Amino acid sequence: MTPQDALASLRSAEAEDGAPALAQRRVLLAALRRSVRARAQAIADAANADFGTRGAEDTLLADVMLVADAAAFSRRWLAAWARPRGAPVPLPFRPARAWTECVPKGVIGIMAPWNDPLQLALLPAVDAIAAGNRVVIKPSEAAPRVAALIEEIAAEAWGPRIAAVVQGGPDVARDFAAQPWDHLVFTGGTETGRLVMAAAAPNLTPLTLELGGKCPALVLPNADLARVARDILSAKAVNAGQTCIAPDTVLLIGHSAAAFARAARASGIGDSGTAVINTAQQARLDGLSAGVTIAWMEPGPQAIGLALSREGLAEEEIFGPILAMEECGSLDAALDWVRERPHPLAIYLFGATRAEEAAVAAGTKSGALVTGRALEYAALPGLAFGGVGASGFGRRNGEAGFREFSNIRARMRHGRWSLARLLDRPYSDFARKLIRRLVGLKP
Repeated sequence: MTPQDALASLRSAEAEDGAPALAQRRVLLAALRRSVRARAQAIADAANADFGTRGAEDTLLADVMLVADAAAFSRRWLAAWARPRGAPVPLPFRPARAWTECVPKGVIGIMAPWNDPLQLALLPAVDAIAAGNRVVIKPSEAAPRVAALIEEIAAEAWGPRIAAVVQGGPDVARDFAAQPWDHLVFTGGTETGRLVMAAAAPNLTPLTLELGGKCPALVLPNADLARVARDILSAKAVNAGQTCIAPDTVLLIGHSAAAFARAARASGIGDSGTAVINTAQQARLDGLSAGVTIAWMEPGPQAIGLALSREGLAEEEIFGPILAMEECGSLDAALDWVRERPHPLAIYLFGATRAEEAAVAAGTKSGALVTGRALEYAALPGLAFGGVGASGFGRRNGEAGFREFSNIRARMRHGRWSLARLLDRPYSDFARKLIRRLVGLKP
């Protein structure tokens, strides 16, 4: 099925059946949860085969559980999100009633990457379905076995009048981005995001872009290095660091790189259990880390390397099992490091006082600011998720995702008379004087 055929098929279904009612959406979300959970082991096995080696826990937590939990959460709160919201009516227009309502956009296109192949295909779809839309999903060709399961799940849980899955490589992806979707979601690299945005521009397609960035972890003087090293490495180990919100660079304030390396070595977390997805990604990482001093790396095929940040590591998103370190003389120096780069998806703080947290919040821009841990905030189904600038725009998850994929329509019901009618045309002398008085001019 081509992207054009998939879009045409679902537009036809929309014209014939209309948008799914709230009750039907709840059924669809429950069906997705059942379908994903029923295939939990199959999904873990498929991801393991696609990656060469992928820890089952990474897949079960980051793909299966997140999607199942998001579907259950949206199903529970859907009726509350969908209620019309009243708007105040100024005195001159009374008696009248004004409100906004969330209207489904139509057919949503979703372009998913390979790194969390099930999660990043189906989490936006959960939001889109909750908002009453239909979805066409383009999974990553780099994870073909998981892509086949996504197609199977969509068919079982939603059927061909609600969802379609389009398989294919880069040519299909380019065609997909150029279709006149009612909304398009892309998750991937920043440079590819620019290409997707350019392809969508002729159709004025609204976009949600979830990109990347160098998510820094600021370790402040009050931090317990032993605990911080465990927390940061635990997050970096997930999916071998191939996650857009993985800690990228540790900015050490009042601590040395050698001390952090010792704490990392003592943490016992040195093997991610997941491989780099393919040889192309490995070659990119090898080029990025060429000539870089590796401060510590446990032996093993899925080892996490701790590196002193130099050249490319300091500028390009790592997106792999290498954690860079930078020594900063002060919090201001660390903030300068963050501000000199594109806005990240997340900034992580360790050992920060409330005053230091407030200074980071006021002095930076990011999709999230998280204190005390890393990565886990993305598992909260009701917490808005998204980036800023080069790390993307738009929000998904929970009510934020529901509203992202809704048209917010204004409604107003007028009474038979109001003071505003005194200003109807043709203007009387009284009306002309009143208009001048209302804007502060002499009558």
